[in-house]
Amino acid sequence: MSTTTTLLNGLPPASRDRMMKVATEVFLPAGTRVFEEGQRADQFWIIRTGTVVLDLHVPGRRAAAVETLGPGDLLGWSWLLPPYSWHLGAEAKTAVEAVRFDATIVRALCEADPAFGKALSLRVAQVVAERLQNTRVRLLDLYGPYGGELGRRV
Repeated sequence: MSTTTTLLNGLPPASRDRMMKVATEVFLPAGTRVFEEGQRADQFWIIRTGTVVLDLHVPGRRAAAVETLGPGDLLGWSWLLPPYSWHLGAEAKTAVEAVRFDATIVRALCEADPAFGKALSLRVAQVVAERLQNTRVRLLDLYGPYGGELGRRV
């Protein structure tokens, strides 16, 4: 099981309950641009159903798909670190049901309760680390001297 599917489950029950009290259920039709690279990161989601593609702006070309997220995955982590702007763009590849969180409210909860803030920050950091590792393996598959073989040995 990936760390993304356990973002909230990895928090103490009281912290998880606190998060769910500020959550909103949302539906995103297929093709919806969820956010754009460089825009203010003021919310984040946990995907319940469907898929979202993270993409990177490429000048003069169509956005390049970087990763596909699905059920249980955290969509968006740029809300946690200043300057609170998206590093990538995101589009609903299929219809998506998700739980949305207002980043300003969650950051205020983190400031009011440092133990909660630390626990949530560590969970998000685990998600980021996992995604960086996955990206590393994909790059080795594409560009490594042994193709996919090296990426699977690491």
